[in-house]
Amino acid sequence: MRNQPHTQHHSSTQSQNHPAWNKKDLGEIAKALGQLLDASLTIPGTTIKFGLDPLIGLIPGIGDVISNAIGSSLLFLATKAGVPRIVILRMSLNIVINMVVGAIPIIGDLFSIWFKSNLQNAQLLYRHCQRTALTPNLSDWMYVVSIVIGMLLLLGITGAVLFWLASSLLGLLGISE
Repeated sequence: MRNQPHTQHHSSTQSQNHPAWNKKDLGEIAKALGQLLDASLTIPGTTIKFGLDPLIGLIPGIGDVISNAIGSSLLFLATKAGVPRIVILRMSLNIVINMVVGAIPIIGDLFSIWFKSNLQNAQLLYRHCQRTALTPNLSDWMYVVSIVIGMLLLLGITGAVLFWLASSLLGLLGISE
């Protein structure tokens, strides 16, 4: 019988399944994405920072969908990094708040500049990536996918309600037929 240290075998198995550098890279990618979406530009003459998120949100009809889809990619990075579900839930709440308020034209884009949901989520993910964590399982992935689907449904319902309110208001004003 050989006397090989058990820890040596365990660490090599662990590094093959989930390399430490990969998790750190996910944290760095999250920081860069959050910065790009929420703080890459500055309003001239001020210290107010904003990013591509509110700019993409200005595209009529699909801007909010595109912006929130890009922001939701942080949830997939978080799952890959093994972030606990409670943190993913908090990240999802940030996206939902930004999505629902962001659906209101102009006001939503101004809110997005202030709220910076992507930067908040990137910071949550980055902090987690500085620690060791478990490898995500199928249940974790299904949890994130169901949250993203739920957010898309919520966005569709919010858009339908806003369209109905605008149509009703125009009808009351006698502007529409």
